[in-house]
Amino acid sequence: MKSKTLLSLLSDREVHSGESLAQQLGVSRTAVWKQVRKAIREGTDIRTIRGQGYQLVSQLDLLELAAIQAALDPDSRARIDLAVLDEVDSTNAEVARRMTASSSPVVIADRQTSGRGRRGRNWASPKGQNLYLSLGLTIKGGFSALDGLSLALGVAVADALGQSGICDIGLKWPNDLFAGQKKFGGILVEIQGELQEGSVQVIAGIGLNVHMSEAGGVDQPWTSLALRWPGERWVRNQLAGRVIRHVLMAVDEFEAGGFLCFRDRWQQRDIFRGRSLVARGGDMTGYGVGIDECGNYLVDTAEGVMSVRAGDISLRISE
Repeated sequence: MKSKTLLSLLSDREVHSGESLAQQLGVSRTAVWKQVRKAIREGTDIRTIRGQGYQLVSQLDLLELAAIQAALDPDSRARIDLAVLDEVDSTNAEVARRMTASSSPVVIADRQTSGRGRRGRNWASPKGQNLYLSLGLTIKGGFSALDGLSLALGVAVADALGQSGICDIGLKWPNDLFAGQKKFGGILVEIQGELQEGSVQVIAGIGLNVHMSEAGGVDQPWTSLALRWPGERWVRNQLAGRVIRHVLMAVDEFEAGGFLCFRDRWQQRDIFRGRSLVARGGDMTGYGVGIDECGNYLVDTAEGVMSVRAGDISLRISE
């Protein structure tokens, strides 16, 4: 028995006896109790009512393959090989494993045990709270054709969220999504293998805080879609479909015209622009003046305008 099946039965938030749950699932009452305890440990709030049974308290937003496919247009459905998993080490790692058998795997997981962000940092990945999504992409051209790809995908994700009427999303160079000076999402692009037949395979990992309200061990200000925009009804299946559609459209546009097609749109959301910045290690200070045609960040320093590459150095606001 999977806890996801149990949670589906509890999703009406009514009180269900252990006996009725056991009968519906075809297991013992002890097995039901064990799955309830497991779900509670993983962060689901389930009330145990003595002599009556169990009642779901926390909001449930289950990931469902069919629901995500229904949120996709026919062309997007045909282009990808979609998998929805209860748990995985990291969705990027799972896509890497699947790329040998499929040219366009897309993996979404309810929980990551070893989620990763930029520079190998841990990415908080609690169960049932957020969206952890990775896509295997094939980009035409050599490695230089990838310049600015992570920034273009940031624009795509912001556009996907914009379908809900959200317009104040900020982008932090090179790969973070911000709201009100707090991070709620990030993008990690990794090259997969060597250049083959004029194309490069990459994995694009996208993490979005959706319902998360608590996070231990996070060392920077953060928020979630539900915290920042509580008036919206955030449904992970619908959100996943929107993100996938917009990413695939962005890849087509990126292949046709490169990063220049996204430069102005990215700069409209730039949270560094006009701010006093300091480079990691303190060896560069100045003011943010946007990005160049390759997606490198430009800093106006006392020595002139300096270009910063995403793989070389990190920037932070010094104010």
